[in-house]
Amino acid sequence: MYKIKNATAIVISILAMWAIFPSCKSSGSSATPGDWQNRSELDGVARGEAVSFVIGDSAYLATGYDGTNRLADVWQYNPALDSWRQKADLPGTPRSAAVAFALNGKGYVGTGYDGANNLNDFWQYDPTANSWTRKADFGGSARYDAVGFAVMNKGYIATGFDGNYLKDFWQYDDASNSWTQMISFGGTKRSGAVAFVYNNKAFIVTGNNNGVTSSVNDFWVFDPTANPYWSQRRDITNANTTETYDDGYISIARTNAVAFVIGDYAYLSTGAINGATTSITWQYNIAQDLWVSGYTPFENSSRQGAVGFSVNNQGYVATGYSGSAYYDDMMQFYPDSTYVAGN
Repeated sequence: MYKIKNATAIVISILAMWAIFPSCKSSGSSATPGDWQNRSELDGVARGEAVSFVIGDSAYLATGYDGTNRLADVWQYNPALDSWRQKADLPGTPRSAAVAFALNGKGYVGTGYDGANNLNDFWQYDPTANSWTRKADFGGSARYDAVGFAVMNKGYIATGFDGNYLKDFWQYDDASNSWTQMISFGGTKRSGAVAFVYNNKAFIVTGNNNGVTSSVNDFWVFDPTANPYWSQRRDITNANTTETYDDGYISIARTNAVAFVIGDYAYLSTGAINGATTSITWQYNIAQDLWVSGYTPFENSSRQGAVGFSVNNQGYVATGYSGSAYYDDMMQFYPDSTYVAGN
């Protein structure tokens, strides 16, 4: 394919075997917190390694790989109608493993892999005109499996793989259509990480360095108003020998996962652990820097390379792949509900 925390908190361990053996449906009980419910499947072809961004009340899913071809199609999801509508294709090279973010009412897609070459082109989507405009090429090296996000009216791209694992960090200014290299975080180089944004801060976690079984365990937050603007959160493995809060941290570290924010919590789901797809879902208490397990695993087939996004404070996971199987399904997560079989 080419390709946190409180010493008194009780962390419920999930059996490690869940990370190794994929399943099509969770085996949660009525007491298991969190429920996944099926939503309208993508109208386009099944795919993995797509990207998504959110503008207003709509999510957009674009590009990806269907097992044969890289893709350039773009789809808008309307949660109120639970429906998809095709939009203008990305004019650039069809690709997978790109990055995307929304900034000042526009969507942006860039970098990625076309099956032969790493890419560094960068495109802006105008949802009103349903049109794309090419912008200044990404300032760093051509790459795939990076992360992208927007914070306080600036866009950012970090990490990824260009033949080497990376941790450089670049800022995009849409007013000047220019890129500026910023100081990178102090952590491990990585590809296939996740990023999520909460209260004008961006969090980068998971990913791998030097191979599919080399999941990284450091966790970083970017605050553009702070000095320095990078700070480290607690590790996502059982790294503290003097406290017990992380004793159950056996399945957070992974690659090609998804993350999304609902309320004051982030959720991490799907991905690959030691090369095997997983459905395990964790909650991250942002204020306490604490990970909590025991949530209902993603209820459709385990996968990696999915997309995760939040619209109107609701979390969704869509598409992805496992081996030669590619998916077009989507599920919505209800963290405050309990598991209901068959939904």
